[in-house]
Amino acid sequence: MGEDTFRTLAGRGRASFEVRGSEFVGHAAPAADREAAEAFVAEIRAEYDDATHNVPAYRVRATEGDMLREYGDDDGEPSGSAGKPALNVLQQEGVENVVAVVTRYYGGTNLGVGGLARAYSSGVKDAIEDAGIVEERPHERFAVTVEYDDSGTVRGILESEDAEFEAEYAERVAFAVRVPKVEAEDLRDRIRSATSGRAEIGDGA
Repeated sequence: MGEDTFRTLAGRGRASFEVRGSEFVGHAAPAADREAAEAFVAEIRAEYDDATHNVPAYRVRATEGDMLREYGDDDGEPSGSAGKPALNVLQQEGVENVVAVVTRYYGGTNLGVGGLARAYSSGVKDAIEDAGIVEERPHERFAVTVEYDDSGTVRGILESEDAEFEAEYAERVAFAVRVPKVEAEDLRDRIRSATSGRAEIGDGA
């Protein structure tokens, strides 16, 4: 794996199993940033609002240079028995921009800290396996604003580079662009050159 790639999930994953009467459901998903991770946690908590516990963990980095944010919460389980083991799996798998939630329906038998740690670890691990791990390149966002006369040229360049973009047509045309980080500077140079420097290029939202 090169320095310009990182491991993340191919999509959403789900796994369920039972331990001594308690039902566990593991959920995992890719998350571009902390807001996306928190939104996934909220979605699972709403869907499984009748569960005894919904234990979240995530590792997210909005951009390549951004500090890795790691989070795990026991959600009412004994301290250290749930959130930390769940986060540990994400760390051991070396995945980033990933969120996991393990749902538990209490079955009447206490599992002890060790038993809980194993169950919550398994919930994350199984959900990750279900989702599948892929290598992803860090992406960067930037904005390009041009007059209408230059908009066709810019759109043509973005399409030829297979860049992800959205165009907004108002008094001028604004392009919100997302490309692999290693390609971003060359793309900006091409746009500047093709528009003779008329394109305004700024940070993406």
